[in-house]
Amino acid sequence: SRTGHRLGQSGVRKQRVMATSHQSSKISHVSGRAVVVRGDDIDTDRIIPARYLKTITFDGLGDHVFEDDRRQLSERGITHPFDEPRHAGARILLAGSNFGCGSSREHAPQSITRWGIKAIVAVSFAEIFAGNSLMIGLPCATVTDQQREQLMAAAEANPAAEWSIDL
Repeated sequence: SRTGHRLGQSGVRKQRVMATSHQSSKISHVSGRAVVVRGDDIDTDRIIPARYLKTITFDGLGDHVFEDDRRQLSERGITHPFDEPRHAGARILLAGSNFGCGSSREHAPQSITRWGIKAIVAVSFAEIFAGNSLMIGLPCATVTDQQREQLMAAAEANPAAEWSIDL
């Protein structure tokens, strides 16, 4: 039997997401394993470095998501969650507050989706990041600080757990 977690219940704020542009129907459900990226105020420069903003298409951006953070941690002998084999194929990103702050770079949500993430759960999102995510069909669901900690602890304790988000 698989261990599972269901979001959208127990006080988790639900958000209806209408995907436009690349998708023509409302997204109501996302499931898969979760990856945790801890920290508040993770800005778009950290999500995708500025040197990748000159690309004509978004193809290949998933390889560079959190690239500078990943490199800096690697230099200190620490593995970034996006580089850990146990998180390969994760579809849900659990993050802190004010996720995606900074410059209004549409490359940030594009790089996250191209890595394979299909939904982000955080305490809060920068308004422009949330709008850019909405436009490409990447749901951004919010939770309280306490819920975030509970979700992150559960995901870190069992990275193979399957999660389900009802939007």
